[in-house]
Amino acid sequence: MESASTEPASRGSAADPGARPGLTLAAVAVVQFMVSLDLSVVNVGLPRIAAGLGFSAVGLTWVIHAYALTFGGLLLLGGKAADRYGRKRVLLLGLAVFGLASLLGGFAQNPGQLVAARLAQGVGAAALAPAALASLTSAFPTGRARVRAFGVWAAMNAAGGAIGVLIGGLLTQYAGWRWVMFVSVPMAAVALALAWRGVGAGPPPVRAGRPDVLGAVLVTAGMTLLVFGVVRTDQYPWTSPVTLTTLAVAAALLAAFVQLERTTTREPLLRLGLFANRAVAGANAYNLVVGAAMASAFYFMSLYLQRVLATGPALTGLEFLPFALGVIIGAALAVKLGYRLPPRTLLIIGGTLSAAAFALFGLISPDGTYLSGVLAPSLIASVGFGLCLGPIVSIATSGVPSHETGTASALLNSSRQIGASLGLAALGTAAHTRTGPITTPATLTDGYALGLTLCAVLLAAAVLIALTVLPRATPSSREGRR
Repeated sequence: MESASTEPASRGSAADPGARPGLTLAAVAVVQFMVSLDLSVVNVGLPRIAAGLGFSAVGLTWVIHAYALTFGGLLLLGGKAADRYGRKRVLLLGLAVFGLASLLGGFAQNPGQLVAARLAQGVGAAALAPAALASLTSAFPTGRARVRAFGVWAAMNAAGGAIGVLIGGLLTQYAGWRWVMFVSVPMAAVALALAWRGVGAGPPPVRAGRPDVLGAVLVTAGMTLLVFGVVRTDQYPWTSPVTLTTLAVAAALLAAFVQLERTTTREPLLRLGLFANRAVAGANAYNLVVGAAMASAFYFMSLYLQRVLATGPALTGLEFLPFALGVIIGAALAVKLGYRLPPRTLLIIGGTLSAAAFALFGLISPDGTYLSGVLAPSLIASVGFGLCLGPIVSIATSGVPSHETGTASALLNSSRQIGASLGLAALGTAAHTRTGPITTPATLTDGYALGLTLCAVLLAAAVLIALTVLPRATPSSREGRR
């Protein structure tokens, strides 16, 4: 039975005549690599950042949370801004803010300055990420070129996250922690130059009514509080009054937002009818679950390598390289197979491969080695992950009108970010409970193994979503096989 997502492609995005597709793809590739890298490049340098600027143990976590909160909380607003004021304009502005914030962060002299710079980076990323993805969707609306473009995007997305660990370790050890901030400055400058020349202005911005300022405040505050409540569960347990109150207020704000969007007479921030499209709803549900599993797996494997196998930061980063290579291989396979198979099928295959790999990860032991217990599952999981990245974007934006591609792109980015925060907090708590108060290599391994096994369960749930919710075909998948 055909769903709303299988409407003729002409009703969705149309090619932007002002775009130069090659330059647009290059700009978006640099943007996605940079944004993904910035989520992981700082992690390995945290101990030296703490020593250099005098962070407390609790305060240091805000180097990570400041970016995650603003990025995750403002994504939907950034997507709407791209639709309302023009994708190119918002993309250029976001890149300028991101680059300047990275530069100032590298020169930070105290904890407050670095946290403020990370907050500003999150604001810039929330603007540029959905605008970049919407620009790619517009420049490659259908056919084989779209499959190839999203394959490149997928490879850069995952490579940035995986290589960020390596770059962070090398820069921290050999150049100093400030370079984990400076490294984004030249990338932002290159992306800005490419976007200036290559990204089309797009259709005239849609300004049918007054801006939904109240809706923007409600959803941004609600999503920010949701992420804030989840990331602080390392200090306040899930059942503590602080966490319960924070999450309750977040739920109330988001419920108020949904009610407002249903009844507002202004131009809504998020048209709830988008979720009537099974492709949009299913892709975001799938993305949320996969984001929870992958972010948690990175966390557990990094700790296992360093705390159990006693691997140094630079070598730990190097040992993540096969994962990056596997993602690139998976993304390339997705391009090849995308000419013959629907995106939904690729999500099922990729999710199944990754679930099987994480089940193998659950067998790690305290006396294991990288070669015997980590390398093979890393390659399997990364190829499966690479198979998923491009198709999920293609599905999430299929059948979406051109003037809403920014919103649809923001939804997809937001679902991954929220999934990562929720998953890491929940699985981290489960692993910590299994480890117990005595932290030996054996107890730590027990906790990490449980967390990785739960990652496999989450990925199996993602496959179930693909089987039961996603439509069997989308406009882009039919065009791509012609």
